[in-house]
Amino acid sequence: MRGEGSWRRVSAPLRRRILDPGTRRGLFLVGGLCVGAAAVLMAQLADAAQAAFRDLLALSPLAALAVTPLGFGLAVLLARRVFPNSEGSGIPQVIAARQIVEPERRAVLVSLRVAVGKIVVMTLGLLCGASAGREGPTVQVGAAIMAAAGRRAPEHQRGLLLAGGAAGVAAAFNTPLAGIVFGIEELSRSFESKTSGLVLGTVIAAGLTSLALLGNYAYFGTTAATLPFGTGWLAVPVFGIVGGLCGGLFSRIVIAVARGLPGRPGILMRRHPVAFAMLCGLGVALCGLATGGHVHGTGYEEAKALLHGTADPSAWFGPAKFLATTLSSISGIPGGLFAPSLAVGAGLGAHLSPYFAQAPIGALVLIGMVAYLAGVLQAPITSFVIVSEMTEAHALVIPLMLAALLADATSKLICPEGLYHALAAPIVARLAPPGRAA
Repeated sequence: MRGEGSWRRVSAPLRRRILDPGTRRGLFLVGGLCVGAAAVLMAQLADAAQAAFRDLLALSPLAALAVTPLGFGLAVLLARRVFPNSEGSGIPQVIAARQIVEPERRAVLVSLRVAVGKIVVMTLGLLCGASAGREGPTVQVGAAIMAAAGRRAPEHQRGLLLAGGAAGVAAAFNTPLAGIVFGIEELSRSFESKTSGLVLGTVIAAGLTSLALLGNYAYFGTTAATLPFGTGWLAVPVFGIVGGLCGGLFSRIVIAVARGLPGRPGILMRRHPVAFAMLCGLGVALCGLATGGHVHGTGYEEAKALLHGTADPSAWFGPAKFLATTLSSISGIPGGLFAPSLAVGAGLGAHLSPYFAQAPIGALVLIGMVAYLAGVLQAPITSFVIVSEMTEAHALVIPLMLAALLADATSKLICPEGLYHALAAPIVARLAPPGRAA
């Protein structure tokens, strides 16, 4: 490889300096700072893209019927032809990369080229009205940056990918604890003591960068919502079960489409991925027309309004956001699931709130967020920690925990496999030679 040849041409004293543990730690710190800067850049690009699409809808809501399908088609074309391995969430790629031993095979999933493509095509998707988030892409971008920072430290690559992914979640939402928990619970599914310092240091560096550029903030704003013990607590098991059912259904659909549907539909989807993406885009545009444009984008504004009671939910918002997010996910365009899932959960909480009049709507919206997110991810600790940090809802920790556990158990009845690991498995099978996965 050209890079290895260049490395051999470096003088021995300089190589020793570069490989010195202190120098490595410095490079890893710089990598963490870069992850934070990338997360801020992606947040700003996402906001600008969504604002531009809203301006377009203000001119003519019908414009989405043309712009969204064409944008989906172009996004998939770029993701497949120009920036391969940038499609989808990005989290399955990081999970797969941690399981692949060969550096050159791993690099095709977490290279800087893929990271640049992820940012470009994710922004394009939001610019044309996709129901997608930026946190999954931030995980892949963060992992790619840390992999580049530790290129000459192959023994640290698995830890660096874990650290970059965790820092991506932390910096995307200003939720450092959730980033660490996500790295343990989802990316690695175990606690690795030898990489704990690396993960913590990277999350701190990325978080400091985000704080310096954006200031300290709660993603959804601070809420003082509580759930007084009493009949209102009946909402917790109900929301946990409903959120788990809906989240499990979403995951099952996405996994089934990713593996290939049987019969002629599956053949047509594999042969014509761009046309399929355009058809999904048309479906998203129709969902947007049915809800006054509220299903497009991350769903941040809608979820925040429902949480703080500044807007009444459209009768179709929750189901339409679910459908739009499903279509965006199976289309193959780059985009994350966290933010749209939180919006679906917020809609779920608001729609069911009339049946639990004793409970504050803000508390019900938060419980709905956690329940649906846990149902999708099957990562209950990450789900309640991230929502707690996003809203500083310390008084609701116990009901959020309970809803997350119930949703996780219910989701597994519908979809026995975790979404991200199920999507990572075919990537590992495609790239790792038999017997060479970690």
